This record gives sequence, C-alpha cells and structure tokens, in this order.
Amino acid sequence: MSVHSAGPGGNTELREFLRSRRARITPEAAGLSPHGGARRVPGLRREEVAQLAGVSVDYYVRLERGRNLNVSETVLDAVARALRLDETERGHLFALARPVRARRRPLPPQRVRPGLHRVLETMTDTPALVLGRRLDVLAANRLAKALYTDFDALPHRERNMARFMFLDESARELYVDWEAAARTVVGSLHLYAGRHPDDPRLAELIGELSLGDEDFRHWWAEHDVDRRTHGVKRYHHPVVGDMTLSYEALTPTDDPEQMLGLHTAEPGTPSEHALRLLADWSAEPATADPRDRTTAQDISPVTGAR
Repeated sequence: MSVHSAGPGGNTELREFLRSRRARITPEAAGLSPHGGARRVPGLRREEVAQLAGVSVDYYVRLERGRNLNVSETVLDAVARALRLDETERGHLFALARPVRARRRPLPPQRVRPGLHRVLETMTDTPALVLGRRLDVLAANRLAKALYTDFDALPHRERNMARFMFLDESARELYVDWEAAARTVVGSLHLYAGRHPDDPRLAELIGELSLGDEDFRHWWAEHDVDRRTHGVKRYHHPVVGDMTLSYEALTPTDDPEQMLGLHTAEPGTPSEHALRLLADWSAEPATADPRDRTTAQDISPVTGAR
C-alpha cells in the first residue's frame, strides 16, 4: 500500500499538496487583479498559478494531477515561487513531483550505533533520544523516558513519537501547547511521506492515527509540512510541574534519516531546577507500586507550577 498513488488517478499527495498551497493565497496577495463574480475555489485558480509561474494552463493542470513526470527543475522553481513556498515546502514539492518509478526495495532496519547509545547514557542531566523513520523512537536515555514515557517498555511497533503524541492521553497533559507540537509531528510525517511514499509501515501508521484521532485526521488532510531543527517547548510534567526546554535536532553523518534530539533548560531558571528534580526522581530504583516512589514534591517544592 502506498501513502499516495501514482496510478491512473495520478499522484494524490502531489495533487492535494498543490491544491492546499494555492488555496491559501488570494489573488490580491499574489499581485493579481481578482476577476469579477463569485469564485468557486478559495485562493488562486489553476490558471492563475500557471500565469504566475509562466507555464501553460494545460501544463500546470497535468502537473497538479501528478501526470507530468518529466517536469523540469526550472518549472518546479517557478511554481514554488508562484505559490510562495518556503524552503521546506519547496523540497517537499520536488520530492513529490519526482517519484521513484521503479518499486523500491524494502527499507533496511535502522540501528543506533553503540557509540551513540553510550553518548545517550552519559547524558544524565539532559533528556536525549534518537528518532528514525516515521518518527520511530530508536533509543532514549533515562531522562527522556522520564520526560515522555518508557518507550523501552512498549512493543517495538508502538515506540513512535507520533503514536505517543496522538494515542497516549498523557501527551495532551504533558505539552502546554499540545496542538502546536502535534501539528509539527504531522508536518514531519508528510515530509517523510514525500521521500518514502511506498513505505508500508508508514501507511499502517497513518491509517492507525487517522482512525484513532480526529485531530490527526483533520490536520493530515491539510498537507502542511514541517522540519524543526531547534526551538522551545513548554511542558507540564506530572511530577515536577512546568518546564520550558530548548531543543536541538542533530543528524548523525552515517544515517541522515536518524535525528538526535536534545533538551536543555536555561541555567539558573525554575526549568533547570525542575529538570534536575526529574533527573533525581528518575534515578531512584523502581518499586513494585509506582505510587510508593518519592515524588519531586518530596524533594523540593515545585516552582512555577501551572
């Protein structure tokens, strides 16, 4: 099963992506004079995109339908400018417009190098994890598991950040701005779908999330793409309360489809204090009943609680 079809109906993902991009731009914003009368479609019409890109209407229609597999880089650049795509969206357009024609061999399993595993384990004060294809959680240190969930305790197929975000109720409580974080996850999956449209595990994941969460189903249909390499996220952890953490996403040189995610707190802030409390709490040996474990409130009062 493919995430988007390149069969008789054309490339569905390319069609819907281009439709969604032109729907968000008004003729006025594009520098065009709006035609009189009611418009049947939001945003730009196909002929208006063709005009802005300097191509024939027929050519653009075939491109949007995913039926022009020999489109040039020059034309794609012109369409990207006409639709005002950012760099991430432009890269996604190129990936969608140039699908691999021969059926790809099954993707090899991803492995985290032992050295990188050791690096994770040495980071006792920094939540760190390695994400792979489809946002699969390939490895996580103790503090990352304390921040999110114990991925190692889950079945292999469930060790996935998108499944955690949409199918684990605790995620909605953990992220102060859950919607923004969840939309970023959807955008990342769309980027991956552009590169690996025939990945059966991706199709399975999208189907499961679509059935299990209405928000995911709605946002997936919007076809937004996102690639975050750094930023700030706010958490409300059930043990240590509020934390504002910066994150960095680094790519190992031997596997560009792995990402090392690191979370840090600004020195001297309540967030740094809360992160230290979380590290102390996660270092305690587990007991038979989690309720018997010492909470952070037993160590020190939580500051900045929401």
